[in-house]
Amino acid sequence: MNCLMTAWRRHEAELRAWLRGRLGNQHDAEDLLQDLFLKALRQDKKFCRIDNPRAWLYEVARNALADRLRLKKELVELPDDLVHEIDDPVPVDTLVQCLPRALAELSVQDREAITLCDLEGLGQEEYARLKGLSLPGAKSRVQRARKRLREHLSSACQVRFDAAGKVCCFVPRGPLGVKRLDATK
Repeated sequence: MNCLMTAWRRHEAELRAWLRGRLGNQHDAEDLLQDLFLKALRQDKKFCRIDNPRAWLYEVARNALADRLRLKKELVELPDDLVHEIDDPVPVDTLVQCLPRALAELSVQDREAITLCDLEGLGQEEYARLKGLSLPGAKSRVQRARKRLREHLSSACQVRFDAAGKVCCFVPRGPLGVKRLDATK
């Protein structure tokens, strides 16, 4: 431990200045310097076997600096007049009008798989245990149910998808048992 303290006293000021120059902020430099000291301290007796403590400290400091800079995100204030209100709802958000009826028209097994796994957030592993299925069997069941729902939405609600596979438009259908009035009659 004595060798760590000797090396630290010898190189601390130099490391602090180097970090301050790279970060441009005294507080960030001090934080990183403290992290560096803790990493050196965790080496315990292994630190004393390091041939060149200065090189080790700089290597660890460079890596920590790179990690910090990689994670640092610059925030830019946006002006208030930049706010843009969306007049038309996003098609996938309004698809909720068609989904309950489309789900009701699926088989009980498909409806249950989608409701439990996609709408209620049950994991497929838990779904497999609940239904007494193997995990691959449960995954296949959920995937087939999703495929049938997509096909049903495409035909029953005339859902169309763009090149990226996202909903671009559809014809809403009311809940079961509700007839639409035709304005032309």
